[in-house]
Amino acid sequence: RMPISGPATDRRQRASAAFSLSFLSLVFSITAFSSSYWCEGTRKVAKPFCTGQSKGNHCIRFNSPDANNSNAVQYIWETGDDKFVDRKFHAGIWYSCEEIINEEGEKCRSFISLTPAADRGVLWLSIVAELLYIILLLTGAILMSVEMCCYSTVIDGLKIKTFSAVVTVLAGLLGMVAHMMYTTVFQMTVNLGPEDWRPHTWDYGWSYCLAWASFACCMAAAVTTINKYTKTILEFKHKRKTLERSLKIKYKFPDH
Repeated sequence: RMPISGPATDRRQRASAAFSLSFLSLVFSITAFSSSYWCEGTRKVAKPFCTGQSKGNHCIRFNSPDANNSNAVQYIWETGDDKFVDRKFHAGIWYSCEEIINEEGEKCRSFISLTPAADRGVLWLSIVAELLYIILLLTGAILMSVEMCCYSTVIDGLKIKTFSAVVTVLAGLLGMVAHMMYTTVFQMTVNLGPEDWRPHTWDYGWSYCLAWASFACCMAAAVTTINKYTKTILEFKHKRKTLERSLKIKYKFPDH
């Protein structure tokens, strides 16, 4: 015979599911916020002149064996797109990095400094909203953990459920606004940013997907919390009606 789980076990399982979703959302948001792979793409840059023993397709070669001789006539064979090379870059909220041609490593610079002056206020609002999003997620996760381990009565549990649901919903709204504001700022920077940064092709990276996955987990945690709050209220009302019915029956038919 299969054991039947009681209301307390069911509530514990729902609380554990809500806490797991909230904690996962918190980890995703911190990882995305601290990374620089919200957007990835390539830039077309002119090939540098080949120097010394450097060879390959990433620099321009001369037909003169003596490149330092200013009297020698130098002909560049590359024409059109052959004079350019695609340089990969990735950008996040804090900084943008691009690879160095013919060398290992990357060159990074602040993304805030690349943003047009008219849009920096929106970027700072996005950063503040992201920080508040993380703080509210942390608060919601703490409240859910307290609900699982520390409360003693149903009324205390209902109060904690209410606070955690409100905090998690607010976090989700802030996260959505923050992600949308950053998307707008990045697109404006692509169009109006510095000439030496504007990408030729670009797309959203794994950090951007992780940020929206964090939002999805946050809203799922909020729905789970609201659902368990509603279920607890309904169970409470059902017990109250059952108690009132039993008292009425006892009043009509008292024991002799």
